[in-house]
Amino acid sequence: MTIPRVRPPLVADERTQLVGWLDMQRAIIQWKCEGLSEEDAHRPVLPGSPLMTMAGLVSHVRWTEHCWFEVLFLGRDAAGNPAFDETVEDADMRVEGASLARLLDEYERQCQVSNEIIAAHSLDDVGKHPDYRSAGGTLRWMLIHMVEETARHAGHADVIRELLDGQKGYY
Repeated sequence: MTIPRVRPPLVADERTQLVGWLDMQRAIIQWKCEGLSEEDAHRPVLPGSPLMTMAGLVSHVRWTEHCWFEVLFLGRDAAGNPAFDETVEDADMRVEGASLARLLDEYERQCQVSNEIIAAHSLDDVGKHPDYRSAGGTLRWMLIHMVEETARHAGHADVIRELLDGQKGYY
């Protein structure tokens, strides 16, 4: 199923534009996964980055959403989020045994949770986690950061997909 990739309106309030850009970048990541076999989804194509697979990338952006909106902004416990595991490098990209379909479903659900959090708070609200300096940012700052983070990884997904099977396209 093709996920709509829709740019936000040219004239709209700040929240609509920020969430709109984030949603479009999320949709690009999902679109880049359409039609991939499990083998290709888990196949590394960058010699220096063996965990940078399409599946690993989807897992990373899922856990990054959780990190910024649930842990740093709301102040929830970081336990369970592999990005906080300092004993394993890039733990959030390690997806052995996880199907791409499951990873995409988890990502979609995490994005829904993030959007609910965003909708329920002022853009001027500040994060609440006492143990992380980055929690001191406003929701606006975190949203802008997530647009940047997700767009960067959408670019990675574009390159990975082209290296996997030659499919290209941005929008």
